[in-house]
Amino acid sequence: MMAVELVFESYGEECAKPLIILHGFLASSRNWRTVAKRLAEKQQVYVLDMRNHGASPHHEVMDYPVMADDVIRFMDGLGLHKAHILGHSMGGKVAMCIALTRPERIESLMVADIAPVAYTHSFDVMIQALKQLPLDKLNNRKQAEQFLADAIPDIGFRQFLLQNLQLKDSAYYWRVNLDFIQRNANHIVGFPAVFKQAFREKALFIAGQHSAYITPESVAGLFPDAEIVEIPGAGHWLYVEAPDAFCQIVSDWMTCAS
Repeated sequence: MMAVELVFESYGEECAKPLIILHGFLASSRNWRTVAKRLAEKQQVYVLDMRNHGASPHHEVMDYPVMADDVIRFMDGLGLHKAHILGHSMGGKVAMCIALTRPERIESLMVADIAPVAYTHSFDVMIQALKQLPLDKLNNRKQAEQFLADAIPDIGFRQFLLQNLQLKDSAYYWRVNLDFIQRNANHIVGFPAVFKQAFREKALFIAGQHSAYITPESVAGLFPDAEIVEIPGAGHWLYVEAPDAFCQIVSDWMTCAS
């Protein structure tokens, strides 16, 4: 067992069936604070930092089965037999792995803008650009943003990635383990091909209208009873781009599942 003890944030009042939120690649629990606080008006919410992300431990192994084990260890540590589980992107794949291997731990499953398939895109250029950032020469975050501009032209995405850049004792450092992440990037874009049985319960897949990550065909094989809901005007970062619609969809799904 290679499970690690995950760091987490919690919001709301204790309830029998809490909500666990699993963030995406190179994100952390802090990216979900606004949404988590809104959902916590009716629900106890736990937002986890996945391994090699946020304040959670670093480990050289980072595939979906071990990240699913991390979540089960978290649940066992808090005595949570079942929970609503919501995952975005990488976190959505972790949530699906839990559903496919430990369905008895799922109160309801919600997957945001990802499918149980391997994708063809690569993180190589992005990760290499982050690794080449001259941390010892930085005087401020604006310099870091300018250094990354050529390799990562989308300013919003640069700013998202730079949330992982931390300052301590007048020196910058990466909070994420870029070496371990680079070695495991193929696992992140992939999805295990070992599952023998589909998840036979209802599942919710939330797609952004301007994102192509989810298609009915990509979901139906392993999640035959899935419902796909599309958020108009949103892309992959749908919980940021359309928080009102996103929170309403999630809240309604949990209410129907309880």
